[in-house]
Amino acid sequence: MNVQKFMVIGAGQMGSGIAQVAAQAGLQVVLHDVKPEFTQRGLQTIAKNLSRNVEKGKLSEAEKQAVLDRIALSNDLGNAHDVDFVVEAVTENMAVKTEIFKQLDDICPAHTVLASNTSSLPITEIAAVTKRPAQVIGMHFMNPVPVMKLVEVIRGLQTSDEVYNLVDDLAKQMGKVPVSVNDFPGFISNRVLMPMINEAIYCVYEGVATPEAVDEIMKLGMNHPMGPLTLADFIGLDTCLYIMEVLHEGFGDSKYRPCPLLRKYVKAGWLGKKSGRGFYSYE
Repeated sequence: MNVQKFMVIGAGQMGSGIAQVAAQAGLQVVLHDVKPEFTQRGLQTIAKNLSRNVEKGKLSEAEKQAVLDRIALSNDLGNAHDVDFVVEAVTENMAVKTEIFKQLDDICPAHTVLASNTSSLPITEIAAVTKRPAQVIGMHFMNPVPVMKLVEVIRGLQTSDEVYNLVDDLAKQMGKVPVSVNDFPGFISNRVLMPMINEAIYCVYEGVATPEAVDEIMKLGMNHPMGPLTLADFIGLDTCLYIMEVLHEGFGDSKYRPCPLLRKYVKAGWLGKKSGRGFYSYE
């Protein structure tokens, strides 16, 4: 199948990034969200990213405009009626995602592939609410999408080889490096990353060290570009907690138990950079 029209559900940080790389790869893109102000904000983010590339000499003004011209905005899911490929990039919540997949299954043409940008939820379970489980797959981009090369490609129990190969080719077309992963809680990236972040939070919780000390040790000692607690603040502590809960429930192993301090911060509304306060203050 030749993918020409590509839809992204969710115009937040991840969704707008996916829309940008798809449009830069020459695809006709529909960027969808529930409110016009969300899609407008997403388009502004894309325009800002592209302008930065023009300033750096990586892109001409004409090329930037051509990319923007390939992006249409949508606030009606009915606009999925003629798309070839959909990537869902909404909040990391199974009920929200499955409701969208049910609707897309009814609206989209029979050939359309439905992909999820989920970072931890089972693709097999998402696929089960559709009548096309062979055409449902995980396509987990990394943040920030225009910069990061990796795409985790997650096959559900019934994902066909044809759909897997299509996604593999599509990721390469977008300038990404696809890596195949089986459908387990957290896949690889978050199964390894989140327990490390959780352990770093335990170090603060147990009084082993300050957040600054933990981050400095991981940066200087392990050559990480960013400390785990700074990274947690950037990801969102609510998202970190949710992924730890998915891992804990999925494996039933106490090593994935979320740190009580993480729960406390989330209950306090300290969600990291987006709320102005997490392990660090961003006021």
